[in-house]
Amino acid sequence: MNAVLDIQYFRLFAGMALMLIPLFILWYYKTGLVKATIIAVLRMVAQLLLVGLYLEYIFKLNSLWINIGWVLAMALIGAYTIVQRSGLNYKILLIPVLLSGLISITLTDAYFLGFVIKLHNIFDARYFIPITGMMMGNTIKNVVIALDAYYNRLDEEQNLYRWHLANGATQQEALQPFMRDALKRAFNPMIANTAIMGLISLPGVMTGQILGGSDPNIAVKYQIMLLITIFTSAILNVVLTILFTNRVAFDKYHNIKKNIFRNNTKKN
Repeated sequence: MNAVLDIQYFRLFAGMALMLIPLFILWYYKTGLVKATIIAVLRMVAQLLLVGLYLEYIFKLNSLWINIGWVLAMALIGAYTIVQRSGLNYKILLIPVLLSGLISITLTDAYFLGFVIKLHNIFDARYFIPITGMMMGNTIKNVVIALDAYYNRLDEEQNLYRWHLANGATQQEALQPFMRDALKRAFNPMIANTAIMGLISLPGVMTGQILGGSDPNIAVKYQIMLLITIFTSAILNVVLTILFTNRVAFDKYHNIKKNIFRNNTKKN
């Protein structure tokens, strides 16, 4: 099969003219989102171009410590983003969120790269960095939704939580309904999307592999495993994040601490 056709930078920037359509719609309906959209797109383009330059050299160097350092940096940025988007306190919850992400990524990476693909070196930059980044990127949204649903519902329904405790439930039993609700909110859309994946469109990774010259059957196998790995990593990350943050989010009387919320305006 032929190698993928390159997109020259001139054509890349010319292709960005497509953004005029959504920008016009946002402007026409006076949404107030035009400036934010332009800034977001410019940031995205600048970041991806820089990442492309970095990865070109990282792939050539293929250094164990540089590869691990890159992934740790991605994990830290991901944890910061999760805490920020959830409206929670960085000082209290950043470390538990970071540890949860690292553990879930380590387990799924080791299984996928070490057992399924059977790489001689699971830290090979060409596999380790993009696959780990893909799992992190697809997990952040789920963790944000779950944390937001879990802690906001706990704050709003403290009487229900305390009622369970007063009736002899352990803290774990009293928190189970809130965990269940958080998991349902975080993963219902993902389950629906997974169920129809490939029926109505080719996933991005699979499309990239086919354009890059891979056999469609090989691309399909990779896509199946990537979807399973991403789903497993996401659900592990969500559960571990909630369990780890529980250890610092409650006082000795099992009451939720108000200072875990960044705005600190929640009331009992």
